[in-house]
Amino acid sequence: MKLRKTAACFLASAITFAGLPLGASAVSAQEMKAPSAILMEAQTGKVLFEKNPHEKRACASITKVMTLLLVMEALDSGKIGLSDKVSVSQHAASMGGSQIWLKPGETMTVDDLLKATVIASANDCAVALGEYLAGSEEEFVAQMNSKAKQLHMNDTVFKNCYGLDEDGHVTSTWDIATMSRELVRYPRIFNYTKTWIDYLRGGKTQLVNTNKLLKSYKGITGLKTGTTSKAGSCMDATAQRNGVSLIAVVLGCPDTKVRFSSAASLLDYGFANWSVAVPSIPKEATNPAEVRNGMEKQVAVDVDSGTSLLVPKGKGGAVKYQVSMQKGVAAPVKKGQVLGKIICTLGGETLQEYNIRAKTSVEKISFSSVFHMLLLELLMK
Repeated sequence: MKLRKTAACFLASAITFAGLPLGASAVSAQEMKAPSAILMEAQTGKVLFEKNPHEKRACASITKVMTLLLVMEALDSGKIGLSDKVSVSQHAASMGGSQIWLKPGETMTVDDLLKATVIASANDCAVALGEYLAGSEEEFVAQMNSKAKQLHMNDTVFKNCYGLDEDGHVTSTWDIATMSRELVRYPRIFNYTKTWIDYLRGGKTQLVNTNKLLKSYKGITGLKTGTTSKAGSCMDATAQRNGVSLIAVVLGCPDTKVRFSSAASLLDYGFANWSVAVPSIPKEATNPAEVRNGMEKQVAVDVDSGTSLLVPKGKGGAVKYQVSMQKGVAAPVKKGQVLGKIICTLGGETLQEYNIRAKTSVEKISFSSVFHMLLLELLMK
C-alpha cells in the first residue's frame, strides 16, 4: 500500500516534457522539504521543477543577487572599475548582520567590496557598493526595484540592498532564478562566487564562503546563501556540467542542512535528465530570400542560432525543424530585418525558435536609383 501511494505521488508530480515523463531520477513536490523551490536552465529559462514558485517570501542575503547584478552591469558598461576606491560612509559602516566591520572614512576598492559581499555576505560592503553606484542606498534600492520590473519580477519588492528582514521586503523563487539568470550572463561574477577563501586588508581579514556546496558538489559555480529568522535558510545554487547550466533556488528551509541537500537534489535531477543539443539548421533556412521591387532580386540571410537546445537526455536526434519564410519580401529590406524563423519541436512541443535575418540591406527601386544605375552602365561602356 505504501509503495502504491509513493508511486501515485510520483506520477502526480512528475515533470513532463513533450508529453513524456522524465527519467527515473525525479524530484516530487511532496519530497521537496523546502516550502518554495524552483529549478531553471540558465540559457533557455526553461523551468524544470517548481514548487510554489510565485509564493512571496523573505529571501535574506539572496537579495544581494540583484545588488551584484547592478554592479556587474556598471562594470560592464565602464561606469565603474574594479580598481576604483570607495570611501565608506557612516551609514554603510552602521549595518548589522554579516559584515567585515567597515569603518567610516575607510577606503576599499570595488574589487575588495565585491569579494566581501559575495564570499562573506557582508552587508556593510553591499551598502557601500550601492552608495557608490547611486549616491545613496535609497536611490540604489529604487534602481533594484526598477530592474526587477524590467525583468518582470512581479513577486518582488526590495526595501534594502543586503537582505535583513524588513516588512514588505519579499520575492519568490521564480524571481530569484530570473535575476540569477541575468547575473550569470557576466562570467566575471564567478571569480567571486567560486572562491572558497580570500583575504582583505593585507591578510588581516579572512573571508570564508558560506556556500558549502563549493566543497562538495561537482560543477558548482555559485551563487548565494541567506539566513534570517523570517526567511529561514535559503539557497540560490548555480552549477554547470557538459554545457548544461542550472539554477536551483530554495526558500524557507528549516536549517542549512536542508537547504544544501534540497538544492543539490534539484541540481542532481537536472543533470540526470537533461542535456543540450546543437541545433541542426536546415539547408533551406540559409538560402537567399527573394526580394520584390528591390535593387537586388535576392538578399543573403543569417540565422540566430547561438542558443543551444535543452532536451531530455537521449532525445536530441528526435528534434524536428520547420522553416517558415516570407515569400518575396517587399523592398526596402534593412540589414538584420527578420524574414522568417526556424521552429524546433520535440513531441509536438516547441523547444526554441531562431530568427532568420537579412544579412544586408536592399533598397527599393525608384526612378532616381534606376537612372543612376543606367548612367553608371553608360559610363562603363
